[in-house]
Amino acid sequence: MKSLLITNKILNWYDINKRSLPWRIKTSAKKKEYYTLVSEFMLQQTQVATVIPYFNRFIKNIPDLETLAEFQEEKLIKLWEGLGYYSRVKNLKKTAKIITTDFNKKIPDDFEKLKTLPGIGDYTASAILAIAFNKPFIPLDGNIERVLKRYFYLKKTSQISKDYLIKKKKLLGVSKRSSDYAQALMELGALICKPKNPSCTECPLINSCKSFLKKDFFLTKIKKINKSKYFELSIIKKNNKYLLIKNNKFNFLKNFIIFPMIETKASSKFKKDLNIKISNMTMYIQIKFGNFYTNTSNAIWIDPGKLNNYTLPTFTKKIFRHLKNKI
Repeated sequence: MKSLLITNKILNWYDINKRSLPWRIKTSAKKKEYYTLVSEFMLQQTQVATVIPYFNRFIKNIPDLETLAEFQEEKLIKLWEGLGYYSRVKNLKKTAKIITTDFNKKIPDDFEKLKTLPGIGDYTASAILAIAFNKPFIPLDGNIERVLKRYFYLKKTSQISKDYLIKKKKLLGVSKRSSDYAQALMELGALICKPKNPSCTECPLINSCKSFLKKDFFLTKIKKINKSKYFELSIIKKNNKYLLIKNNKFNFLKNFIIFPMIETKASSKFKKDLNIKISNMTMYIQIKFGNFYTNTSNAIWIDPGKLNNYTLPTFTKKIFRHLKNKI
């Protein structure tokens, strides 16, 4: 009965306070499934406000699964440009292709089948099943994790592990409105139970939230290990164009256009010009200017005044911005 009370309170709050988001618009079941698939891929490691314009542009150009499956990859990457984590969009296209060929153009409504698709893990499978198919799943994203940690006052390392939180979320109950309930929990974390300065007086769970009763809203986190790596990056310029290459050497930014570079070690000779963070890696970069590059067959000469004509990762654009400011 207590979980039912929690569920109703959260849904009542959601009905009044939910945001108007483009993937939530009323549409056909097929489009809702497609919109959910695209938005969930985009929302992996990216905030809602950032995703909205990209989602709108993506749907305008690629309105359905069949179009996505056959869409030219270079144009696809261009639509995604700026969102980062490009493996997501490559997996999204692979998934669309598999669905059109192996699943009769229908997104599977089965957890294990969804997880066989590229780029779909436990969270994304749960989100698709709940939001698109109204199945009783609660996807465990950062927003829902925060609600759980504060509502149940989870502080110990053992209590904030993924496995423990998955067990604990069952206490939030289920609803016949599974699609709305999953989104309501996410919305509660995003709008009310914020990382800093939560808006407790607006929260439907204020009277039973243990963190509120204790007036302790600090969130214990499992520390992620951040890698530090060092690179020498070569700048070669000719006829006002810079030499870049298609990356087939490093696992990050695979097959994207970058400046030639090699990994090195920290030493007294290494002089950092800038550092760039990619995922859990901090890249310390020393820039060296040169006149030649050995593997010219892999060369791509780029005019810095026409960067919009090329599909470039944010990493490469940051190097160009640095050069513009320094040279």
